[in-house]
Amino acid sequence: MVGSVPVYAVYGDSFGGQLVPDINFKKEQMDMVIPQHVAIILDGNGRWAKSKGMPRNYGHAQGSKNVEKICEDAYRMGIKYLTVYAFSTENWNRPQDEVDALMKLLRNYMKTCLKTAAKNDMKIRVIGDVTRLDEDIRGRIAELEEATKNNGGLNFQIAINYGSRDEILRAVRRLARDCKEQKLKPDQIDERVFEGYLDTHDIPDPDLLIRTSGELRLSNYLLWQLAYTEFYFTDVHWPDFTKEELMKAIEQYNARDRRYGGVKEAEDV
Repeated sequence: MVGSVPVYAVYGDSFGGQLVPDINFKKEQMDMVIPQHVAIILDGNGRWAKSKGMPRNYGHAQGSKNVEKICEDAYRMGIKYLTVYAFSTENWNRPQDEVDALMKLLRNYMKTCLKTAAKNDMKIRVIGDVTRLDEDIRGRIAELEEATKNNGGLNFQIAINYGSRDEILRAVRRLARDCKEQKLKPDQIDERVFEGYLDTHDIPDPDLLIRTSGELRLSNYLLWQLAYTEFYFTDVHWPDFTKEELMKAIEQYNARDRRYGGVKEAEDV
């Protein structure tokens, strides 16, 4: 399968160290093909908290902790790229106290993530328009990206103040500016050139998209990049999403027939 690796080569019990097969997985799971790049829409934090009689911000805090667990599980499974939707361009429309709490959580997460990345050899990259974020958050993002740029473990992308339409518009503006300044000719523009202007440049397109909490939409997430991605939707809220739930998604991914618009030999159209 394009962009994937066999799981038996990468399961292990030492994240960031020597990886060995995980004996807790069944043989049929060990033989599965693992997607190279998984994107996740982290949905359901607020509903999860409400179901427990807790405020929405408690759900966001627990969801943030779960991101770290899934990063480790994903890497052990052989996933090379993990991209999560942390804060969208539309999330600014939420109540101000919730936005403020999310920004506080983001600040704290950046500190924790720096330590986790150093320990686990993770490479961190933030996608989205960071110019709207406060200066201290932008500084921490720059510090995190610089400190982890040479790490060789999981490539972890965090979408912050990200919206796919916004990303495409920003890319088009830069592309138009380069054409105006004669750095590029319009007839030189193809998919490869355009992708170089996106936030996700040099990152392979996702093989698998997971959305938690039962919603069945993309919510302005990676619209260009998801053109041939397999989708998996689950009713499980993000704070309850575990390694076992991730494996269920990968099992479904293995059941898909990825044709990229073509057909198999000797098969009728």
